[in-house]
Amino acid sequence: MSAASPNFVIIMTDDLGASQLSCYGNQEIQTPQLDRLAEQGMRFRTCYATPNCSVTRMMLMTGRYGFRTGWYNFLEREYAPQPGSLQFDIGRSEITFADLVKQRGYATGIAGKWQLPGTPENRIYDCGFDDYCMWMWKHQLPQSDCGSGKGKNAYDPLQSLHAFKKSNRYWDPAVMVNKKKLPTKPDEFGPEIFANYVCDYISRHRQHPFLVYYSMVMIHKHNKTLPGVPDIHHPGQQTSPGSVKLNVEYVDHLVGRIMQAVADAGVAENTYVIFTGDNGPAKQGKGEVTEKGARVPLIVRGPGIKAGAVSDELASLADVFPTVAELAKAKLPGDRKIDGISLVPVLLDRPGERREWLFSYLADQRMLRSKRWLLEGDGQFYDCGDQRDGMNYKKVTDSQDAEVRAAREKFERILKDLPAPPPLKKES
Repeated sequence: MSAASPNFVIIMTDDLGASQLSCYGNQEIQTPQLDRLAEQGMRFRTCYATPNCSVTRMMLMTGRYGFRTGWYNFLEREYAPQPGSLQFDIGRSEITFADLVKQRGYATGIAGKWQLPGTPENRIYDCGFDDYCMWMWKHQLPQSDCGSGKGKNAYDPLQSLHAFKKSNRYWDPAVMVNKKKLPTKPDEFGPEIFANYVCDYISRHRQHPFLVYYSMVMIHKHNKTLPGVPDIHHPGQQTSPGSVKLNVEYVDHLVGRIMQAVADAGVAENTYVIFTGDNGPAKQGKGEVTEKGARVPLIVRGPGIKAGAVSDELASLADVFPTVAELAKAKLPGDRKIDGISLVPVLLDRPGERREWLFSYLADQRMLRSKRWLLEGDGQFYDCGDQRDGMNYKKVTDSQDAEVRAAREKFERILKDLPAPPPLKKES
């Protein structure tokens, strides 16, 4: 492996749409750290995730669409793989970007939110990560403090299930670090714990190529409210109550801390930072097969990327997998179809393949977008012109104009190779 092998810091926020950042035009929420990141790298005007958490995470880590992985919907819902199936055990059925770079000798770490299945005792490790610091969502991670070895000290899954009396993600959170429960206190904030882990990971691995994936637990909207956050301007104090603005601005603050950790470790010139979100905002697109549900920010900073670039090329979170592979000089798996297209030609301004369309999906609905045309999950068809922000799109669903009909026919041909899941079996 070359001494110049680049590092990767991949940051995914929870329920954050592109429209919520000031560098994407928001006038009410201030995100100076992300604005600075965009000024140092490339901001994509149109990037699609899926409208749902688990589905996007599968697509991001594998570079594959749901009809290949079986992940059309959120964990435990209709159109998601069933427990016991090979597709449910993603550590055995899929190859992740962590698996890819490990083959090149990289150290791999992850912090924050998992919300995917797998073998309970080793689900994180099976997906290629050496180390983790994770929110214990619904007891989805193992609890090895409950015993190990043989006899009465053997690992007991039932005891593990009740090891946590809480499942908080914010204040006094339920956190595990490499199979061990991390004790927390009421005044400790989960996102800070995860960010501290990421910063420490960067420092500890600065002498060796690494990939760290920070899957934020913010800014999820829980029970129609958001938590108060540590007061950025008054250390030691908390804001009360919480709000979307305060939470997004705290996300921005944490990104700034991580960027400072990259600089302090002396690896800024050789580290690609990728910032994005998993779906659109809660109650403003999340769960809807629409552009509001699928459009997320994508900002990439790193060696060879022109500072301040704004790209009109289309990007999908499926593209992260082949992009990381190409930059790390890792070989793509030859035994499966990768749907992502490497963004390296766009990022480094080189000749190479560009996307002609974006595909997103949830459950049995699908959507498709080209630079001009948009077909949403409910069948509505739009002429977007050169707009990318959901504004001033012209609905042409019923138009018989020759240009519109040609665009729709082209979309229908594309969708034939992007199948929806088979109908659910009805109980007799």
